[in-house]
Amino acid sequence: MYKSNTCGELRNSNIGLQVTLSGWVHRRRDHGGLIFIDLRDRTGLVQVVFHPDEAPQAFRTAERYRAEWVVQIEGTVRERPEGTINPNLDTGEIEIHALSTQILNASKTPPFDVSQDSQVDELLRMRYRYLDLRRPFMRENLQLRHSVVKFIRDYLDEKKFIEIETPILIKSTPEGARDFLVPSRIHPGDFYALPQSPQQLKQLLMVAGTDKYFQIARCFRDEDPRADRLPEFTQLDVEMSFVDRDDIVNLMIDLYVKLIQSVKPGKKIALPIPRFTFEEAMERFGSDKPDIRYSMEISDFSEIVKESQFQVFSKVVANQGYVKGFAAPGIADIPRRQADELIDLAKSYGAQGLVTIAIDISAPSISSLTLEQVRTPAKALSIDEIKLIAEKCNAMPGDLILIAAGTKPMTQNVLGQLRTAMANRLELADPDTIALCVITDFPLFDWNEKEDRWDSVHHPFTAPFEESWADLNNDPGNAISKAYDLAANGYELAGGSIRIHQREKQELVFEILGHDPSEVESQFGHLLEAFEYGAPPHGGFAGGIDRLVMILSDNADSIRDTIAFPKTQIGSDPLFGAPSPVDERQLTDLHLKLIPEIKE
Repeated sequence: MYKSNTCGELRNSNIGLQVTLSGWVHRRRDHGGLIFIDLRDRTGLVQVVFHPDEAPQAFRTAERYRAEWVVQIEGTVRERPEGTINPNLDTGEIEIHALSTQILNASKTPPFDVSQDSQVDELLRMRYRYLDLRRPFMRENLQLRHSVVKFIRDYLDEKKFIEIETPILIKSTPEGARDFLVPSRIHPGDFYALPQSPQQLKQLLMVAGTDKYFQIARCFRDEDPRADRLPEFTQLDVEMSFVDRDDIVNLMIDLYVKLIQSVKPGKKIALPIPRFTFEEAMERFGSDKPDIRYSMEISDFSEIVKESQFQVFSKVVANQGYVKGFAAPGIADIPRRQADELIDLAKSYGAQGLVTIAIDISAPSISSLTLEQVRTPAKALSIDEIKLIAEKCNAMPGDLILIAAGTKPMTQNVLGQLRTAMANRLELADPDTIALCVITDFPLFDWNEKEDRWDSVHHPFTAPFEESWADLNNDPGNAISKAYDLAANGYELAGGSIRIHQREKQELVFEILGHDPSEVESQFGHLLEAFEYGAPPHGGFAGGIDRLVMILSDNADSIRDTIAFPKTQIGSDPLFGAPSPVDERQLTDLHLKLIPEIKE
């Protein structure tokens, strides 16, 4: 055996024990004729002492050791001398006095320091991912991911769910993003697709009578590069039969609350879990996945300024627009340069501009505010209007009010983005708190102005409330869906819906979405036919595992820090060099021929 014990498990109770350890040289130090190394394996670190008198051969061998060499050590567990205990190390009260050692494998000098969690260029990390994964914070993240997935499996097993794997090679069906296509060698000209999600498959499982299903599912989406979106990812997939919305939402809340309490007991959970309708969340926070660890709620000032002399506001209101804003605490004296940066940021999100009102810290109260205690480019605003605006958004002396004017969607989006940006700048969010909230009552459809048609807000299999079916053809924009999301700290943690389970209703939704009947039959005929064989009412949810681990981790800057071998933001793999060209013979076997790129 290469080891009798692991490096991280030894404690005071093991003093006097002779052990055999194997691992990597984390650090090496020469002190006063003694050689110290920190030996590392997956479980942690332990200090090893080489004494020239106690074990001269081992000492001479250890003189050669360098960082990341793989070595085996036999020695005795001893108590550390007084004054040398390391309270920051689990094994910090003991050390190993080496009796013998051997080199199992030497190592080249790594391209970055594996012993430190210092900043390293991400492409370099991806290129040498097997070294990056040796770093302490990456080991912690992979262990956390394991704990998360194990808890999910144990929890759902206890709730009588059954884990079922669904195919990776399936038929291409439109679900919002581009499919990754896999050509068939046996069926020339035909293609499989990698699943964007197991959506239709899990619905078919409900038709099959599997009333409680789950899967830790691999999903694939050929999307354009986006921050923290990867072409392949892992999600928890859950589906249940004979349930309604609240049944699933309550299960979802219970699962995630207990999961967080179990795997990250140091995190605080803000209880009870609030619920907002989609409309309420957008009105108050400018987001359907709001971070509620801080306030800065958005207020509507339209009624206050509808007859204002400041025509930038009054004209917007007269044209059926909105004037909204929020108060950022304690930054009334923000430098001009930073104020201009806020304006530029608002414009980048679609605003024509941004109006600010700075309330001087010297003002005794809002009710006694004077124009001399206010700084704003909107000089035509009266002091009474400013007071009402400040009172509406709960501004205090020393605060800066940020105001956007325009359409409802634009003002909500701009202010929601600014709210997040200001919270980050002011460090308002407690990193040790997980603030969950549930969002319900999403619109069923969203109008696509560019393509002059309706789009599904979630996906086309989402059911509306019963009262929406009667006039769905007449007014699709007013239909409210039985969809729900669980958000945490500004991220969507999980989302789902009650599904349509009757053929004629599913066909009606496809019709409203503008799908040709022959296209529907070709793409979804298998599902529609299944609905004719006693499909039960059903629904479920899905949640990203990668994102969940990122939120729970204390040291993950992106979801790539939670995945063993991730792709980059542009979908490449620097370690394997993927994607890559393939041999002409492989293309011939697949009945494919590359067409030269046409340069415009």
